Amino acid sequence: MTIRTILVDDEKLATQGLQLRLEAHADVEVVDTALNGREAIRKIKTHKPDLVFLDIQMPGFDGFSVIQGLMEVEPPLVVFVTAYSDHAIRAFEAQAVDYLVKPVEPERLADALDRVRQRLAEKRGVAEVERLKTVLAEVAPEAVEEYGAEVQPDAHAADRYEKMINIKDRGQIFRVDVDSIERIDAAGDYMCIYTADNSLILRETMKDLEKRLDPRNFQRVHRSTIVNLSQVKQVKPHTNGECFLVLGSGAQVKVSRSYRDVVARFVH
Repeated sequence: MTIRTILVDDEKLATQGLQLRLEAHADVEVVDTALNGREAIRKIKTHKPDLVFLDIQMPGFDGFSVIQGLMEVEPPLVVFVTAYSDHAIRAFEAQAVDYLVKPVEPERLADALDRVRQRLAEKRGVAEVERLKTVLAEVAPEAVEEYGAEVQPDAHAADRYEKMINIKDRGQIFRVDVDSIERIDAAGDYMCIYTADNSLILRETMKDLEKRLDPRNFQRVHRSTIVNLSQVKQVKPHTNGECFLVLGSGAQVKVSRSYRDVVARFVH
């Protein structure tokens, strides 16, 4: 899978430096470069790349204006690259895959490209399902309805739920892989997100956060607690029909009786 890429930056040296770093990634093909926003829009519409590394602060037509200029076409994946971190929140609101600060470190670039590969794989997987449905409609129309009922929900599940969550905490923005989340505790309109090695505070209601998480992996086990089921290592029975879930980190989460049906997944 080749990732066709365009680099957009008004500084030629910055473009050359990024292009040099990208040479270490054999699946990335730089198909063109652009020195300003208007040129970027024209070249993106012409080449239809998979990915654009987009500078934010450019004279006249900045990176966010480029995104707006692509609204009428299917946009590529975007990784913002800038000398400043001030625009990080707005970048993520623009659905950027990642946000890199100059000078771009090879490790951060590699992380960003891993996220790009994941997004592209999910996108192409959905496209394959649609193509297969088209073929089925031609050669076996009677099978389309059954195939759609069985396959389509799972095919689109990856698009419906978050893979990464952006959390602003202590003046910084953290990109948290959803799969790394162990549990989530609610305190009013704040969520405490626990991973194996960190805890972060997110301002959001539990109801809204639940809508963003895949229910096949994340289940509420208490009025104020959500658990990643893949992180459960042991179930310990307790009194009154309650029990404790032992997580990968060793933390124990109490399951209330009203949510005990969740535990049934682990005892059969």
